[in-house]
Amino acid sequence: MFSISRTVSMAIITLSLAACATVQAGRDFDALSFEAKVERGITTQEQVRGWFGTPSNTGVSVDTGGDRFDEWTYYFASGRLSDTSVMRMKMLQIKFDKQGLVRGYNWSTSGQ
Repeated sequence: MFSISRTVSMAIITLSLAACATVQAGRDFDALSFEAKVERGITTQEQVRGWFGTPSNTGVSVDTGGDRFDEWTYYFASGRLSDTSVMRMKMLQIKFDKQGLVRGYNWSTSGQ
């Protein structure tokens, strides 16, 4: 019986500590620095990879005119599990043309 109550107590303590833990997802990045360096039609995929590393996600974007673009997404989130009101999230999406040049981007933040 002592062993069961001890196990339950340890589980409660572990869960309580985990609820206070800070968590992070993705890799932090500076969107304003990117915006200052990037040049549409000139900056390449390799330059972006050098600045931020491998993208978190990749995909394809098709605009209303039918043009297709490779799209890379970088994201970062951090906060406490016990208080999601202090959660901070950022996302940067970059569109590249067939030559691998930046054609457009958008970034957003929340919880700042």
